[in-house]
Amino acid sequence: MDITSLKSWELREKILKKEISSYEVTEAFLEKIDEVEDEINAFITIDAERALESAKIVDQKIMEGKKVGILAGLPVAIKDNIMTKNLRTTCASKMLEHYVPPYNATVIEKIRIEDGIIIGKANMDEFAMGGSTETSYFGPTKNPRNKSVVAGGSSGGSAAAIAAQEAAFSLGTDTGGSIRQPASYCGVVGVKPTYGLVSRYGVVPMSNSLDQVGVFGKDVKDAYIALKSIAGFDPLDATSSKKYSLEDINFEEISLKGLRIALPKEYDELRVEGDQKIREIFENKLRVFENNGAIIEYVSLPYLKYALETYYLISTAEVSTNLSRFDGIRYGHRALEYNTLDELYINSRTEGFGEETKRRIMMGTYALSQGYKDEHYKKALKIRTLIKDDYDRVFQNFDVILSVTSPILPFPFDSVINSPVDMYKADTYTVPVNLAGLCAISVPMGEVDNLPVGLQITANRFNEKKLFTAAYGYERSAK
Repeated sequence: MDITSLKSWELREKILKKEISSYEVTEAFLEKIDEVEDEINAFITIDAERALESAKIVDQKIMEGKKVGILAGLPVAIKDNIMTKNLRTTCASKMLEHYVPPYNATVIEKIRIEDGIIIGKANMDEFAMGGSTETSYFGPTKNPRNKSVVAGGSSGGSAAAIAAQEAAFSLGTDTGGSIRQPASYCGVVGVKPTYGLVSRYGVVPMSNSLDQVGVFGKDVKDAYIALKSIAGFDPLDATSSKKYSLEDINFEEISLKGLRIALPKEYDELRVEGDQKIREIFENKLRVFENNGAIIEYVSLPYLKYALETYYLISTAEVSTNLSRFDGIRYGHRALEYNTLDELYINSRTEGFGEETKRRIMMGTYALSQGYKDEHYKKALKIRTLIKDDYDRVFQNFDVILSVTSPILPFPFDSVINSPVDMYKADTYTVPVNLAGLCAISVPMGEVDNLPVGLQITANRFNEKKLFTAAYGYERSAK
């Protein structure tokens, strides 16, 4: 039996039935990491010893007949911007190369309560800024499906770890598509939950009003189990919702019949060069929904065309504010050569941050500067409200919205990264979801030129049940 090829829910069933042990499962994934990691570079830090110790504890609980959590014995990869006590958290930056947090993020505490096994910290774009995991100080992550192209980003390591069978499931963060785009590129399932469903406490922020912790899995059911384990109210997070949690879903009863699907006509206006083959697969997959009783109609989201510019103004403004804490004094990288306090700040930040991070700090600082704040930042906030209102209107009559996840295929290394505007265009279909605080999932829908492409399904805020219904119904029917 090839343990690492099994789905998370299959592994859990076998562990509970004592067909295999948690220790055997963890050992198998660690062996897989040893086998492929030199080529893939999905991880920054591996925590093998503690992972095996945790697996022994889970096995002991099962032997004694004690109750175990929904993640019992499942090895988990954690994006390296999520705090893990006594385990290095770098944000893939020289600035935090040696930082070891004194506490766990809430999602880490939840994973431990549910008996998940944290196997290591996954690679990412520096401070989650990028769409290819090429901006990592620790080197790029390669796409397991084709090692000559990128794995996507910023959660590229988390996606690649699933595609390369180095973890049962993984956590990522999504600010403008950073889970869904790498999920599409690596041919796995990635979920960006509703803003407020999952605690952000202990997550190094890129953009506070947009960031959300989400999950990767091999299939939709995997992703649901993973999200179920981390969702819920957290008093330590002021943006956490008391009202909503993730509902139980009976996957055997799921049907696409009667599902109301919206196709925004503005997506045709947002098309980028070279996406024709991806569009053809998307249009073909629409028949899967129609043939299973779903109702598809075109709608209008008139302010969608402003989403990309709005997103980059708001997100970079928040980046500029958030990263101001890295001054070379309190924690993080500190320059050795300086004569004045100003030189300490300048030299520490110059040495500690990479080019893309500096670019976004500068963009955000400009947007917030005197004389430009009203013209750029405040105007972007108003457009964000209009985009949200557009979605609210559509979701009064429809259950989900369909689109491609990314309009471009996984690209070769050192290509698009040298043209930031082209890389930003890869977020065309994903950023509106974050601006409106919605939930969305990317599921594999086929291949173009032997590279994976993803289908994005979007649902209204706290309507994850409809999201998983549509995704699982499609996944099952498309086989």
